[in-house]
Amino acid sequence: MNDHQSLRDLVHGVAVFPDELPHFDPAAVPDSPVHLFHEWLAAAVDAAVMAPHSVTVATVDRDGLPDARVVILKDVTEQGFSFASSSDSPKGRQLQGSPAAALALFWPTMGRQIRIRGKVRPAGVEENDADFRRRHPVARALVLAGEQSSRLRDREELDAAVAAQLDRFDALDGEAAAPGSATWTVYTVVPDTVEFWQADPERRHLRLRYASDGDGWSRALLWP
Repeated sequence: MNDHQSLRDLVHGVAVFPDELPHFDPAAVPDSPVHLFHEWLAAAVDAAVMAPHSVTVATVDRDGLPDARVVILKDVTEQGFSFASSSDSPKGRQLQGSPAAALALFWPTMGRQIRIRGKVRPAGVEENDADFRRRHPVARALVLAGEQSSRLRDREELDAAVAAQLDRFDALDGEAAAPGSATWTVYTVVPDTVEFWQADPERRHLRLRYASDGDGWSRALLWP
C-alpha cells in the first residue's frame, strides 16, 4: 500500500475560494489598468489580505528556461510595475540577458489574480541608491555580502557575514555614511498587457485584459 496520498486525495474537499467574493463589473472599469490595480490593491488591504504587494516575477535564463520567485512590489505608476534586486542575482543576470518579465499577484481570499507582461527597464543610480538605503539594515547587509543564491555551508556562515556588515555600519559615522550598493537595482516592468481575473463560485470566472496600443489601452474580455 502506498504510504503517500495522491495530490488529488490530499486536496479533495479543500476550499479554493470563500463563499462570498467581491463584485467586479468589467463594464465599469477605468481607462488605465494602473488605476484599476490601485483600486484592487486598496480593496485587498481593506480586506486584510496578507502581503498583498507580494508578486511572482518570472524571467528566462540564457537557455530560454523559465525561472520564478516571489518578491515585494515597490511601486506602481503609469510608467510600470517596480520591484528591486541585486543585478548580480540570478534574476538580475537573467534580466540583463533578456529584459522582459511576467508578474503575477494572487489573492485567494478575494478570488483575484492580476497578471502583467512587458519589457523591463532598470532605474538610474540615484533611484537605486535611495531604494537601497530605505531597506532594513540586515537586508542591506545581505546584499553587500554579495553571495545571493550561491551555495551556503551552514547558518553560521550566513550569520557571520551579516554580523560583519552590521559591524561595518556601526563603525561609520551615522546612517548617511553607510555604504551603498553598486548592484542594487530597481526594475520596472513596462506593461504590454495587464489582465485582471475575478473568480466566480460557479466557475464562470471573469477575465479582463488591457493591452497597450501605444497611445493608451484597449480592453477585452477573455474566455475563462
